[in-house]
Amino acid sequence: GFTDHVALGNEEWNPWDGYEKNELAASQQRYEANLKMIKYVRSHLEHTNLRVQIWGKAAIGLYLWQHIFGGHLEPADVTAQWREGSQKAGKTYFSFLTGPSVVPGYFSVEAEHVVLVLNGREPAKVAYATQWLHYAQTLIETRKIQHVAVVLLGNEQCNNAWIQPYLKRNGGFVNLLFVTYDCAFVNEEDIFQWPLGVATYRNFPVVEPSWSMLRDPRSYLCNFLGTVYKNSSRETLMEILKQDGLDKLCWIAAREQWQPQETNESLKNYQDALLQSDLTLCPVGINTECYRIYEACSYGSLPVIEDVMTPGDCGNSSMYHSAPLQLLKTMGAPFIFIKNWKELPAVLEKEKKMSLQEKIQRRKKLLEWYRNFKAWMRQKFINTLENSFLPSDKG
Repeated sequence: GFTDHVALGNEEWNPWDGYEKNELAASQQRYEANLKMIKYVRSHLEHTNLRVQIWGKAAIGLYLWQHIFGGHLEPADVTAQWREGSQKAGKTYFSFLTGPSVVPGYFSVEAEHVVLVLNGREPAKVAYATQWLHYAQTLIETRKIQHVAVVLLGNEQCNNAWIQPYLKRNGGFVNLLFVTYDCAFVNEEDIFQWPLGVATYRNFPVVEPSWSMLRDPRSYLCNFLGTVYKNSSRETLMEILKQDGLDKLCWIAAREQWQPQETNESLKNYQDALLQSDLTLCPVGINTECYRIYEACSYGSLPVIEDVMTPGDCGNSSMYHSAPLQLLKTMGAPFIFIKNWKELPAVLEKEKKMSLQEKIQRRKKLLEWYRNFKAWMRQKFINTLENSFLPSDKG
């Protein structure tokens, strides 16, 4: 659908417009190398079919299934006790199960290959995730299933050491791990970085880009709706916005207390703010990566990201040296990165001078990038599973 909208403007649009030539060449090479790899893998998979069952036991599973895979769930009611969906992708048939009724031992295991989506954010969640891992281990030992991959909502300070003993490389049974945040043990072999995505636990929807989202003038230069923690850079941000009356040009709604529950009204309010602002301010929280980044992309509002490392164990891995947000930076995210909110007034000054046409071009680039990013993550996920789970031709 989205390409139809883009095609309506007669101009030829190149999503790489603003990039330096060498960046273009490098990304082109990466793209072609990856395409080659995909084709090579495909040619070796012609006669194989993989059945994979995904058990969604963390809200991040909905981002995987509905946003990255574009999959549907029945029933549509988000409060249903049991929801499922399926789709064929590549040579693989995926089925997805989620909901409170999906409990170890109380549903039929219908595939030899399983992806477990787990929450490892805090000790209570880890304890629950561990029960699922032990269940999967029993299924492996009794030969009910062959392979297990885990998609993990990691800890915001990257304290994920508890999962290590379960990995095959450490004598466990988990073949592959996809983990959120800049986890230092990501190696791009069997441990991969995974995007945090949107706050599906707050029912943030799959947003289809529309003509008006792309073309209409927006009422605000920027937005920030969120909690302002004591002694955080968010306090600095609020002071800077108030200084020159910049808060009058932006949609600012700050609160002192974090509220986990979203009401229909507050969700609508937040979506309107994203839709009505050219920029979305993304100050760091416990981690630099936040749902807001992906939610802003969904509405074509450019994230302005405070590009600093947060305390904890996140950071450079053996594969990446661009922490924080290694995954997004590697994928060429067209965001505005700043080191200090003192840089914001200059950003907003530039913003005031931009024509609607320039903003439309930028929105196109952002929406197109985000669509490609999700498609790329989906392809990478499928390829990784197929490479790992399918018997390789050893001649």
